[in-house]
Amino acid sequence: MSSAADDLPALAPATRAAIARLAGRLRGELIDFRRDLHRHPETARQEIRTTSLVLRRLAEAGLEPAPFKGTGLMCDLGPSIDEAGWPRLALRADLDALPIPDGTGTPWRSVKDGASHACGHDVHTTAVLGAGLVLHELHRQGLLRAPVRLIFQPAEEVQPSGAQELIAEGALDSVNRIVALHCDPRYQVGSVAIKAGSITSAADLVTIYAYGEGGHTSRPHLTQDLVYAVGQLLTGLPAVLDRRLDPRAVVSLTWGAVHAGEVHNAIPSSAVIKGTLRAGDMRTWHRAAEIVKQAVPLLAGQYGIRVELDYQRGVPPVVNDPAVAGLMSAAARSMLGGNNVLVAEQSMGGEDFAWYLREVPGALMRLGVRIPGAQPADLHQPDFEPDEGAIQVGVQVLAGTAASA
Repeated sequence: MSSAADDLPALAPATRAAIARLAGRLRGELIDFRRDLHRHPETARQEIRTTSLVLRRLAEAGLEPAPFKGTGLMCDLGPSIDEAGWPRLALRADLDALPIPDGTGTPWRSVKDGASHACGHDVHTTAVLGAGLVLHELHRQGLLRAPVRLIFQPAEEVQPSGAQELIAEGALDSVNRIVALHCDPRYQVGSVAIKAGSITSAADLVTIYAYGEGGHTSRPHLTQDLVYAVGQLLTGLPAVLDRRLDPRAVVSLTWGAVHAGEVHNAIPSSAVIKGTLRAGDMRTWHRAAEIVKQAVPLLAGQYGIRVELDYQRGVPPVVNDPAVAGLMSAAARSMLGGNNVLVAEQSMGGEDFAWYLREVPGALMRLGVRIPGAQPADLHQPDFEPDEGAIQVGVQVLAGTAASA
């Protein structure tokens, strides 16, 4: 992290020791809680059981969680804003699983066919829950000076996402800063990584429907040879972006699905291609969309095919506020030691945490989950399995950040 983080005061020794002690006491319970979530994954806007479990545990601790209209909840703790005279910091977790089968083979693997926590949201939820329980006890001991809000958000993995819905419901009312963690198998358990500025990328959905005269493959000249024309779109559109954008810009258009025809010897009359366009900053995000919308009909026109472009805006980049990133980094250094706080690389993945940062300053930190000595499995893969020691790391960093605010 930058030298600015080094200038921030470390946690008071008593507070740091209390956080470590309380997080240690919760370790076994939180691992069991995470395994329960992992065993019973719920996809976007179906997180009924998950919401209930989090709500019940917070209520058992003497807190008053408030559910949102659909799924998800928030919970305020610590001194009131009027009492403390401090603004409120929010800790955000995402609840939803992915429609991906579980290939981990662990005893706590998913019991729901075709669904799993392959992005680590079970870890995020458990870490924020644990941090909330630690902070609630710190408040009882007089060691928490600022109010805190826990936000457990549904539907991070879909568009439109849950973040915008919760913002509309008032999740950020009386909040002036927000932080979050995201599992990252590139970093070993025990470490975290953060940077000021863009830490994720924008992600849009691109779908092109193509139509032309079909026919026999022996007479392509009597058709628009749709498959060949679509092939030119597949390679030509990324090339146009490369030539029309500043070569220093971070942008990627990658295709994920191509469907055309059924047999060897018939040229089809329709096709569809689907992909994601990712951009590393706001300027490139807006400019790339304009170029795609201009280029698709021009490329298709060379081959006489008709196209319909469905361009869906996804999420903007997560742009970490330097001051909040510094606050998180300083807390992590206090709790984990400076050698375990790394400078993050920007990811080309998208994260709807970005919507909160359009409203208030905040920061997203990468949570190392790689099992020592193991070959890391990437996120969104059936065999993704984090080291559960990362839960306690997350609890300490989140609680330390809130206690430093």
